[in-house]
Amino acid sequence: MTTTDELARILHWVQVGVEDPAVSPAALAARAHLSRFHFDRLVAAATGEPPGALRRRLLLERAAHRLTTTDRTVLDVAVEAGYGSHEAFSRAFLRSYGASPTLIRRRRPLTFRELELPCPSGVHFQPPGGLRLPGTHEETAMDVLQHLVDHHVATLSAVIERAATLDDEVLDRPVTVSVETIDDRPTLRSLINAMVTQEEHWLSALRGGDWPDESDRSIAGLSARHEAAGRDWRAFVARTLADGTLADTFVDTTCSPPTTHTLGGAIGHVITFAAVRRTLAIGALRTAGITDLGAGDPRPYLDARAN
Repeated sequence: MTTTDELARILHWVQVGVEDPAVSPAALAARAHLSRFHFDRLVAAATGEPPGALRRRLLLERAAHRLTTTDRTVLDVAVEAGYGSHEAFSRAFLRSYGASPTLIRRRRPLTFRELELPCPSGVHFQPPGGLRLPGTHEETAMDVLQHLVDHHVATLSAVIERAATLDDEVLDRPVTVSVETIDDRPTLRSLINAMVTQEEHWLSALRGGDWPDESDRSIAGLSARHEAAGRDWRAFVARTLADGTLADTFVDTTCSPPTTHTLGGAIGHVITFAAVRRTLAIGALRTAGITDLGAGDPRPYLDARAN
């Protein structure tokens, strides 16, 4: 059985090989202070793939990411992946993906996870330049729901504990709604934009992309942006729940520095912060005389779908 430390050491050298395809397998083994034979055996035992096949697969996954997130030429991507010609790369790519590099570039995936090639280990290229390991356990939708409830109960306990340090005048003072930890001076337009951008942001992070363009804040523009982002976000969540991969991790490349999150963590984040913004937005509509959305309580929605 390969220990976690041993696996991390092995994958470090695998990543070196991905970062520099020109490094020969023998040179990689030497850098790891192992014989080529022993190095190959360790990699195969840890990942279920021969080192050469593992390296080629990871390089192709990185190439697929480059094709779908940059405007670099196919030849540039091919050379970076260690291929000597456009034709050789295209043949290898077609054999693995069942589609040409040009077609993959035109057919943007929902998230980069869709471009991960089948493998026994669950080790994949992780944008912008690392390796992703599978979750240590399977986490279901019920697990995440329970975690959200636990988070609420624990946070409420913390609020009460801190409130105990305040005097009665502060405790009984009328509350001015504060969203300082979420938004600065929110308006109805900015709240709607923040909710739409939240969908776009996490989808972009899951694709290994940059912060989304949120310049069109007209109601027509917000509607069009949400139509696309809401559809894709819902599809991503549904697929993640179906696959049981809520504990899997990804690197948020929109942050500086890039930050690692779990898929379940990202979903829980969106549910929580969107709920605050949605409640404020519905309140702003009510102030403007639009009351048909009620309080925005999800209970009637969930009740109706349980019948």
